[in-house]
Amino acid sequence: MGLCFVVFPEDSFQIIHTTSVWVRSLFGQFYLVLGFSICLYLLGIAFSPLGKMRLGSGKSEYSTLSWLAMMYSTGMGAGIILRAVQEPVFMIQQPGIEISRPEQIHGFEMTFYHWGFTAWAFYGLFALFIAYLLFVKNQNIQLSHLLPKLSNPVVAKGIDLLVVLTTVFGVVSAVALGIRQVEGGISFASETNLGIALSVLLCVLIFSLALFSSIKGLSKGIRHLSNINISLTLLLLAYVVFNTDMSLILLNFYEATLALLEDFIPLSLSMGKFDFSEEFLSDWTYYYWAFWLAWAPFTGIFIARISKGKSIRELILGVLIVPSFGSFLWFTSFGTSAIELINSEVVSSFAFDNVFSATFVLLEQFPLGFYAVILAILLLVGFLITSVDSAIYVLSMFSDLSKIDPSPFHKWIWGILLFLVTLGFLIIGKFSAATDVLEAVQKLLIVSSLALALLSILFVIGFTLSLIRNHQSNSK
Repeated sequence: MGLCFVVFPEDSFQIIHTTSVWVRSLFGQFYLVLGFSICLYLLGIAFSPLGKMRLGSGKSEYSTLSWLAMMYSTGMGAGIILRAVQEPVFMIQQPGIEISRPEQIHGFEMTFYHWGFTAWAFYGLFALFIAYLLFVKNQNIQLSHLLPKLSNPVVAKGIDLLVVLTTVFGVVSAVALGIRQVEGGISFASETNLGIALSVLLCVLIFSLALFSSIKGLSKGIRHLSNINISLTLLLLAYVVFNTDMSLILLNFYEATLALLEDFIPLSLSMGKFDFSEEFLSDWTYYYWAFWLAWAPFTGIFIARISKGKSIRELILGVLIVPSFGSFLWFTSFGTSAIELINSEVVSSFAFDNVFSATFVLLEQFPLGFYAVILAILLLVGFLITSVDSAIYVLSMFSDLSKIDPSPFHKWIWGILLFLVTLGFLIIGKFSAATDVLEAVQKLLIVSSLALALLSILFVIGFTLSLIRNHQSNSK
């Protein structure tokens, strides 16, 4: 793909762009129904007798706090810094429909919707699949095992290859965009532009630390790094809350959360008062749903790996509820602060339009803002390291199928491969249309997510039948 961008950059981008638009326009409503159905399906499994089934014997490998920290660092991580300010402000200023609620509440509700229950339901579904295969069926992580009657080995290998390729491009796009934001933060703080040298240095630093952490293993590497990330996240959150009207944050959090719970069905199906335009849905909801789905196998495999010993109910409710409400509080705090600065005319209404600098612009307005910007940059780097670390671990599980804890050799191979691909896209982006190259990788994920969306229906059927049979045999 990188070679195509070098030789035919404009044609390559146009083909991917056109295909991704076609996928969203033709299958957008399908994505909405699928996301809503998965939420209902997971809740149904969680509260049924099947939810009591334990995923493996013995106690949970990790404490609840470490489990949630690793889950959140991998599942959202850098994204919550990238969108912390820009998205809620956009949704407040440009609601997209005629609204009956206050503008701020609608803006937060929409942000919650895109980053909340449905996003984590996609993750939770694949986490449930993989945890069941690993710890109940004692099989490896290949999702083709969920389709036991699939007799064609070529098709089975194609399914598993799709998951691997989607993981690779998902990580590459996320890390490349994250590095661009780190560059933006460093340039913002230093008022200098270090160019390609900074990109290369950051790429080397992030992948070196991620590879070191992955080789150390889950308990000694990823777990400690995730705990550090969450500690820094809480520190930055406390800093923003301390410099904002806390009562207003809590009020917006409460009202927007209540609004989301009340509106979740019509919002999820884009019906009634939430009949958004096709353009809005394509740019936001369809895009998010396709992107979360594309990330779901990778994130789901990692969540499954750290969930041994938990019940199905604990896994589902833990994935759906805690990370969602954590994101709600995060976006409410940053968004409320940004809107208050706009309303008090400290900054212009356009101050937060740039997604790569919006969070840094906000932090700069507060006392000791320079140090808060540095903290945000460090946190962003930490989240990127965790994402790469987790990706190396998951991909190594695919190439070392005989082990649940892959060997260092496989981690080295995948670490180097991911580094080279990411660095290649960063360099290509610097010498061509940078936005187009990275945007094209994201849009390629949207195309690949269509196959995952269709396959997920088959996976649900195969998993449900196997789960029921297993439950019945254990009940005899």
